Amino acid sequence: MEAVIQRSFRSGDKKSRRRVSFNRGGRGAAKRPALLLAAVRGAETERAATAAAASSGSSGVLGTPGLAMAAPCPDPSLERHFKGHRDAVTCVDFSLNTKHLASGSMDSCLMVWHMKPQSRAYRFTGHKDSVTCVNFSPSGHLLASGSRDKTVRIWIPNVKGESTVFRAHTATVRSVHFCSDGQSFVTASDDKTVKVWSTHRQKFLFSLSQHINWVRCARFSPDGRLIVSASDDKTVKLWDKSSRECVHSYCEHGGFVTYVDFHPSGTCIAAAGMDNTVKVWDVRTHRLLQHYQLHSAAVNALSFHPSGNYLVTASSDSTLKILDLMEGRLLYTLHGHQGPATTVAFSRTGEYFASGGSDEQVMVWKSNFDIVDYGEVMKVQRPPATLASSSGTLPEVDFPVPPGRGRSQESMQSQPQEPVSMPQTLTSTLEHIVGQLDVLTQTVSILEQRLTLTEDKLKQCLENQQLIMQRTTP
Repeated sequence: MEAVIQRSFRSGDKKSRRRVSFNRGGRGAAKRPALLLAAVRGAETERAATAAAASSGSSGVLGTPGLAMAAPCPDPSLERHFKGHRDAVTCVDFSLNTKHLASGSMDSCLMVWHMKPQSRAYRFTGHKDSVTCVNFSPSGHLLASGSRDKTVRIWIPNVKGESTVFRAHTATVRSVHFCSDGQSFVTASDDKTVKVWSTHRQKFLFSLSQHINWVRCARFSPDGRLIVSASDDKTVKLWDKSSRECVHSYCEHGGFVTYVDFHPSGTCIAAAGMDNTVKVWDVRTHRLLQHYQLHSAAVNALSFHPSGNYLVTASSDSTLKILDLMEGRLLYTLHGHQGPATTVAFSRTGEYFASGGSDEQVMVWKSNFDIVDYGEVMKVQRPPATLASSSGTLPEVDFPVPPGRGRSQESMQSQPQEPVSMPQTLTSTLEHIVGQLDVLTQTVSILEQRLTLTEDKLKQCLENQQLIMQRTTP
């Protein structure tokens, strides 16, 4: 059975305009959904995962045996939309505190939107060609962008909009992503390379060069020890950052691979392609876990919900789709953009997700689903995934079971109500200090550049003066 709920939204006031369909059926089911739970929980074999699914009384459905279904949640809703770009929107990213949303466009501009109503947006100019990618640093005090002008810029996202330019690529920069510690970032380019940079030393570190066509996307793993890249050579490559070697190549896509990202647990990756598909692999066993073919055109971007239970995709068929990874099925199809949906990203909390399209609009949606589940996940400290050997195998990670899906009353009572954390005042002070250090680093960099320029001019003046004196001397 398949139920369809038709809702519509007008940009800004959430009234009727666009259709939102809610799919409950098996039409959008993945080919092998039961394997994802095995990967996240560290199950050793496909047989164990399949047995778990079978004992729950369902066919090929991800879940824990004998659990009751969670109560239905409200549908996603369009909260706001932003207009200001003069060409197609290519990328979006939320800041850590979700107070700001950055977007890049083919109009060569970078916009930083305030989520607070009636607040003015910042427009940053500096790139000489289309802005292809944006990413906030983990602290939220720096913003990286890449462009068709072959450069990467690190911005201080304030009213001044000062930036530092990084040059090493010889073609369009397609992707930029900060490591979780903020000390480095990775870029991907049409020059067929993936490059890693030091953030504060503002220095190019090394290249990863085994792709044989344009590299569309590169991302760090949550623990920063692995890098995954997607390319027009139809492969996804997994790299060990420390050894700088390719751990594995995934070759199942039938066309250009447009986007790739790590599951929040670090045990899986998902990739989108021009072949209209989304594929999910286990990075430890390198097995294909799930395969979705739901869109009728190329899938341009995807983003994991921070809980790891959901995935949102953006496609050239103008739709966004939300997938339930635990059950391997399509949840929602969102129609909002006129023309291709080019980018999508969840906020750090998962409460919102943003999308951009060729219609020059940035849309902000409220998730409304899995709110209770994610609140519980935030209280559970996820053990970091560490690289055990050069083969790229990762230790098993126990993924927490959210409430309402089989947690006993006794276990819920035994859990402390509040997580152990630093006082809010101390946290705010530390965040402020980090922000000031970032600002100081950027300021020193700008001063160094100006000093170097002055020294060069002075040197040139002295050389010219010596030439003049030599000519005047009889």
